[in-house]
Formats: sequence, structure tokens, C-alpha cells
Amino acid sequence: MEKMHVRDLMVPADKFPKISNLTSFYEALMALETAQEKFLSGESEQRILLVEDDDHKIVGKLSPVDLLRGLEVNYSRVVAEKTLSRFGFGNIWKSVQEDYNLWGNPFKDLCRKAAKVQVRDFLKGPSEEQAVAVDDFMAKCFHLFVMNRHDSLFVMEDNKIVGLLRFSDVYLEVSLIMKECRLETI
Repeated sequence: MEKMHVRDLMVPADKFPKISNLTSFYEALMALETAQEKFLSGESEQRILLVEDDDHKIVGKLSPVDLLRGLEVNYSRVVAEKTLSRFGFGNIWKSVQEDYNLWGNPFKDLCRKAAKVQVRDFLKGPSEEQAVAVDDFMAKCFHLFVMNRHDSLFVMEDNKIVGLLRFSDVYLEVSLIMKECRLETI
């Protein structure tokens, strides 16, 4: 596996369903639900939704967690959560939650706000710790998966998202190799 590159296990972007970053919150909710249903029925191989801009350039992916973040607009103001937790200051996160009044509004008020929200208002593009190049070795991906607990990594080529590397695919490959090793030692 040391010589395996990202391109060997990635899923190209054209294999995923896509939505526009101008899609409303409710339309995004329905699109996620449809993608899940098609995946479970075997009609689609993917349940992850990629998000495109006006020029059909992939700008991110949409998950149910992203939708929750979209309901609470104050998350856009918080950038320190990961840093605080990483250095053992998780208790400070409670203070941040209170200071920014995260989830302090009644849920139905948040839903009313969501009627005006578009995906681009809350979608986060790929961060440095969630992006790899097509020619990167898998060791870098292992590190990013383990340290950041992502379910997928954005695969980049020429500063464009060209696909995703899903943890499930990486894990499958690792488990196959481990089983082969086990057979060799018996």
C-alpha cells in the first residue's frame, strides 16, 4: 500500500449526484434524502452530494451535518472549536457555545430562517486537512483520516476538486491487505 496513490482509490466527481450552491436549505434536505434512498435501493452508488457553483465547478460536498450547521447561522462566526479541542481545552467549547448563543433559539425559529438560506450560505469548502492531491501517497490520507476523523477527503488536481477519497473504500482496501497478510502467516 506504500506505493498506492490517491488516484488508485478515489471516486471521480462525475460519479456523484450534484446540486447547485444556490439550492435552498429545504431543497438540499430533499436532495440528501433522495440520494440516500437511491443509494439504499441500489439505484445509485453514491449518497454524497457534491455542490457546484454557477460555472459547474465543484466547491464542496453536502452532508446532514452541514445542514445542521446551516440551521444555526452563528457557526459561521466560530473558528476556534477544533483548535481548542485539539489542545485539550474542550471545556472552553461550552463557553463558546454560550457566548455565541449556539442552539439558543427555539428550533421553529431556526426553521423559519432556513427558508431564506441557500447552500452557499453555510457550505464549507475543502480545508487543508481535508484535501489531497491525486498523486499523493496513501500514507498522507491515513494521517488525515485518523487525525481529523473525516469520512472522505477532497481529491484535488490543478486547484480543482476532481473526486473524493472515501474512508470506506480505503478501509476496505486495508482490510483486504490485512486478511492476505494473515493468510500468509498461517
